[in-house]
Amino acid sequence: MSRDHLLPRFFRFLNKQRMPKVAIYTTVGLIILFLTAFNPTKIAKLASAFQLLLFALSCLAVIIMRESHIESYDPSYRSPFYPWLPIIGVVAPLFLIVEMGIWPSLFTLSLVVVATVWYFAYAQERVTRGGAIYHIFARLGKRRYEGLDRELRGILKEKGLRDEDPFDVVIAHSHLIDITTPVNFGQVVRRAATYLSKRLSVPKHVLIDGFLQGTQVGATPVSHGVALPHMRLHEIEHPELVMIRTQNAVHVDIEEEFLGEEVTEQPMVHAFFFLVSPEHNPGQHLRILAQIADHADDERFVKRWIKAKNEQQLKELLLRHERYLSLKLRKDSKSSSLIGQAIRDLSLPQETLIALIHRDGEIIFPRGRTQLKEGDRMTIIGEPKGIQKLSEEYKG
Repeated sequence: MSRDHLLPRFFRFLNKQRMPKVAIYTTVGLIILFLTAFNPTKIAKLASAFQLLLFALSCLAVIIMRESHIESYDPSYRSPFYPWLPIIGVVAPLFLIVEMGIWPSLFTLSLVVVATVWYFAYAQERVTRGGAIYHIFARLGKRRYEGLDRELRGILKEKGLRDEDPFDVVIAHSHLIDITTPVNFGQVVRRAATYLSKRLSVPKHVLIDGFLQGTQVGATPVSHGVALPHMRLHEIEHPELVMIRTQNAVHVDIEEEFLGEEVTEQPMVHAFFFLVSPEHNPGQHLRILAQIADHADDERFVKRWIKAKNEQQLKELLLRHERYLSLKLRKDSKSSSLIGQAIRDLSLPQETLIALIHRDGEIIFPRGRTQLKEGDRMTIIGEPKGIQKLSEEYKG
């Protein structure tokens, strides 16, 4: 709630272990206070009423989200017997709260009143907050809240990727542009659009307009020196990514509504990730975007990004640790048996792939006939079990 500007900012402070120390201490202190000052049985009854209220609100949220028809709403599970089951889920808990007696009922009502007063007295001026309900209004000719996609990205960041999401493949096959001279944001966008236009057979102006418009309306995530311009297109079949590293920080104009009131100056960016995905799969698009943003949340990411020596190291910063293996071929190591073999002759575990080879200062995207040489540094991606098996067999 503090991160969403609904509570004072000191609750979100993290210690060296990246734990919200103040929030944890406050929560534990309140629990101890209530358990020692009040009757535990009555507290349990009130807690049950609170849980029932949350359940009712969750069921109501399911109805609103389903009826909003938001493209980026991509739940992993859909309730059967819709809308009757969620309606029962709203009505039944409220009925049970009333049946529990006067005090649970008054407690529930008080929670609603206090939360409403707190929102209008404290939070309203600190956040631009709307909801899926406005997307329902949009179907009736009224307004919609465009910022909801950004809230869903935050949720997806915490939920993580699905097994079928090709995140590691997208990263491994992405195109890198390294810019060492001073540039502005428009020039960065044009460099990315030029490559993607050739790669996707899409007019360059369509890509430039899409990336710039997303930035102007605050739909481009920007934080900790990282920007993620993105868009979806009908004409493509799979996600494409262009990564751009700039040695000189680039000023990016972004709406204050996205950044929040605490930001006093516009962000300076060293890492750009231009993601283009198929129009028909918005959920996967947002999950890939959220996974990249999760890496960007690490305050050490940009420093490592700038210091990386080559394209392989840059990409390995983004790959999930349990799903990739970096292996250097040396005659005095377990990997010596791979030297001289063609990739098509290797017996790799299922669902593993040699994505990159770093050889003599160059990056090679291997094919079946590519022959491995001593000194090659391979980046292998795949399922955790296969990566673990390769690590045990060839590492060391």
